[in-house]
Amino acid sequence: MKTSVSLPIVLITLGSLWFLKSTYLLPETSTLLALLLTTAGVILFIIDGFNKSSLVTGPMLMYGGAAVYLYDSAGLRLSHVLSLGMVLMGILLLLARSDRIPERSQRQRVPERQLNGDGR
Repeated sequence: MKTSVSLPIVLITLGSLWFLKSTYLLPETSTLLALLLTTAGVILFIIDGFNKSSLVTGPMLMYGGAAVYLYDSAGLRLSHVLSLGMVLMGILLLLARSDRIPERSQRQRVPERQLNGDGR
């Protein structure tokens, strides 16, 4: 009877992370979180393009990464980080209401005419 491979994979992963953390090769958790959030915001723009949804979500993810980094490294107070985030979110929501900004693309959906086959 073969056993599951999940336990060895978990042990290898945890052991590797523990080794990297104990040798100071792995950045602090807050730095990793800041990098991941910022990267997610940039990737969202690349994948989804510029539209009403990505105009708000992408910069907010990037701001979240910057806010985590500034809160942890620069010692910014949480109330400052949150209030700046609220202002940024409001500005982005107002900008997204513009008619010049395209709606989210409908690439994923199939038009109804193609579903029916007869155009009704």
